[in-house]
Amino acid sequence: MADDRYGDEENPQPYSANNLDPPRKRKAENTEELPQPYNAKELQPAKRRAMSPNEHQPRKQKRPGARARISEAEREAIRQRALERDRALEAAALAAPLEPRQRGINDVVTQHYNSVPERGRDWRRTDSKIKGLRSFNNWVKSCIIQKFSPDEDYTPASREQGRSGGHELLVLDIGCGKGGDLGKWQQAPQPVQLYVGLDPADVSIDQARERYRQMSSRGGGGRGGRGGHRRPPPRIFDCQFHVKDCYGESIEDIDVVRQVGFEPGPINRRGFDVVSMMFCMHYAFESEEKARTMLRNVAGALKKGGRLVGCIPNSDVLGEHVRKFNERMKEKKRLKEENPEPPAEAEDGELEEGEAEETAEWGNSIYRVRFPGKTPEDGIFRPAFGWKYNFFLDEAVEEVPEYVVPWEAFRALAEDFNLELQYQKNFMDVWNSEKDDPTLGPLSERMGVRERGGGDLLVSPDEQEAASFYIAFCFYKV
Repeated sequence: MADDRYGDEENPQPYSANNLDPPRKRKAENTEELPQPYNAKELQPAKRRAMSPNEHQPRKQKRPGARARISEAEREAIRQRALERDRALEAAALAAPLEPRQRGINDVVTQHYNSVPERGRDWRRTDSKIKGLRSFNNWVKSCIIQKFSPDEDYTPASREQGRSGGHELLVLDIGCGKGGDLGKWQQAPQPVQLYVGLDPADVSIDQARERYRQMSSRGGGGRGGRGGHRRPPPRIFDCQFHVKDCYGESIEDIDVVRQVGFEPGPINRRGFDVVSMMFCMHYAFESEEKARTMLRNVAGALKKGGRLVGCIPNSDVLGEHVRKFNERMKEKKRLKEENPEPPAEAEDGELEEGEAEETAEWGNSIYRVRFPGKTPEDGIFRPAFGWKYNFFLDEAVEEVPEYVVPWEAFRALAEDFNLELQYQKNFMDVWNSEKDDPTLGPLSERMGVRERGGGDLLVSPDEQEAASFYIAFCFYKV
């Protein structure tokens, strides 16, 4: 999907010496409005152009390549001007009113998820090209819910012996989408009393409400977690859905959130037991302001001892691919400098060297990641915000802009909101550590992750590579 940040700019035009303005007029141009990517041929200083004795005479149609006319120092100056321009645009965006700022990527992401069709479980089980990946990702989410949603003093044995005190969970699902995790929460070890789902995509919220209505008519749902497949479906929990941008504004104005308790104190108000954020937090790392608003909402909604659980893209995987890409580009540059080629003449309509710089990109038959701009040479994302990439996943995500969540920066920022890390593993490590669990192992078979009887993993190598793109986590509020 196109990057809306530069959607209003014009495309670079072919070079024509006949159209060059006199040097005095070119000094008055507003260089901050140059189109992206920069046309290196039009960036020569005016004084150097004035030295030509044929300044106002037509030149020959053939012209030398870009490398013959622009030095590395000038090339670096162009990059620095582009960075300065991006910083100026970001500063202008931060200075703008909140409502206009929330448009752009929010609209792109919302429009995408609103347009994804609801195909149904039968299609996902049989006809989907990524049915193994879908099953695997859902199993990982079930693992996190099974392991970390119960209170610390809750065990299945205490419930059977009547020592659970009748306490049921209050769950807040930020980025709930179409309600795909409702069945997982229905089978949580500790019963859920109230589920509140928030998402900025209004069509997705409507689909979530319909999914809940269908579950209610069946009396529950899900494949069962810790013993859930052996007991009758429990009464389905109460549920509310609201359209809300949880990264751009406070959620305190939602009645049910305020009733449960936002920033709950020691008297009366309780707070949510669990906040869930599955495959959505990366959109908050467009800016520090959004990331802090997101964490302020999470911490404000949680009770003391409450849990934040979720899944995000793995910044270590992103960083390693970026580092290897930059190493290849560095080696490619070195080889060109050692073995220079004669400048090639560009034909009309062709891109010359330097006009479109190669950027980091990788993937396989089902997914693709592409950075639209320059990436850190060492693969370490500094500063922690605004590192945009485009992500494609067959049948699920159509080239949507996302943002890197540098893990250590996220963990440190979470500590500012009294959220302490308890668990963090990439998806394949979750599989290796939980596949033989007496409950989660059989659950993987019922969910179609592997063959019955502890058989082979039913996830293709390409799907496993895509799954390794993610990590699961749990934080406790202290």
